[in-house]
This record gives sequence, structure tokens and C-alpha cells, in this order.
Amino acid sequence: MQLETRFAFKEWAVVCAALASGRQTLILRKGGIHEGHEGFRVEHREFWLFPTGFHQQRNEVIPDVWPLLDELQTRGEPRGHELELYAVVEDVQQVLDRSALARLSGRHVWSESTVEQRFHYRSPGLFALTVRVYRQPTPVEIADSPHFAGCKSWVDLPTALPTSGLQSVLDDATFDRQRREIQQLLASGSADYLTVPKFPATLPSQSRP
Repeated sequence: MQLETRFAFKEWAVVCAALASGRQTLILRKGGIHEGHEGFRVEHREFWLFPTGFHQQRNEVIPDVWPLLDELQTRGEPRGHELELYAVVEDVQQVLDRSALARLSGRHVWSESTVEQRFHYRSPGLFALTVRVYRQPTPVEIADSPHFAGCKSWVDLPTALPTSGLQSVLDDATFDRQRREIQQLLASGSADYLTVPKFPATLPSQSRP
């Protein structure tokens, strides 16, 4: 794990809450309108999760998390941002077969209609990221900035945030089991998925053992 990271990944607050609880270890992503012609890329292996309420609606997620979504929405828009979740990407697949995504039902909180819409947006396919999630006991507060706005996946933070004190949401055995199950679901049947090159960005050479 890196000693500090200044990169963050924008994700719905309700998905961040699901990741924080250990309910899911999977992030599905198509890419925002500002991703450019090449679309979404996994630019960093490690990053802070940057919760956002942009776009998230009841019909976009499964009914099981509607109470959580309602709770998040009643809090209103915060003046700043609290970063407490840190993700390390373990696997990346670009899923090109819609039936493979159907087998991931229950592994994420997106509704079927959201999966369908995102899969077919622009060109068929979705990225599936299996992530190990860690929690910072004391959230870091950063002020809001126009720099964070826009439909994009990645944001640069004003300064790198240390990763000391992070605690894993899931124990090793539980995470390893969930990771294997996701791999098996994507590889089984007639699934046609493409394992993409990981993390083209150069990672800092200084890292924690």
C-alpha cells in the first residue's frame, strides 16, 4: 500500500456506503461524459473514494438500499467532502457480454435497468473492478471546489493524504472468498470478458511492505 495518495475516485454515496459495509467489493463503471474519446480507464491502482450524490436516484439502485439512499439524501448537500474510504484494485475486467453481468446480480447495488443502460451507453461493455476497501477511523475533511465538479471518474486532491491507520473493511479470508466468487461468475458459462492491462499510471516507488 502506498504511504499517501492524492487521487480520488468519484462514486455514488450509496455505493460507497455499500463498499464501507462490506456488502460489495465490486465497482462497475462505464465512464463520464468528460472521460474523452477513449472512455474510462483505471488510471490508479489505489485511491480514495469520493462520495457524490450526483445522478443517484431510487430507480438507479436495488430496493434493498432505498432506506440507506433516503437517509443519505435527507442529510442534504454537505459544504465540503469527507474522505474515509480507501480502495485498492485487485482485478479489472472489461465485461463485453451482457449475460456475464447478469450473473453479478447481488454483488452490487445497481438496479438491472441501470446495468442495462450503462452497458449499452455508447458501445456495449462495462468495467468491473474488484476492490479491497479500507476505512480511515478519522475521516479527512476537504473543502469543496469547482475542480471536483463534472461528470468524471478521477479527481486530484489538493494534497496527498496519508494512508496510515487504515483498517480493512473485510478480513482476508472473507475478501479472498468474495474475490474468487466474482472471478468464477465472470469466467463461467458463455461469458466473453477481456482482462485489461492494469494501472498504466506509474505508481510511486515508495510503498509500505
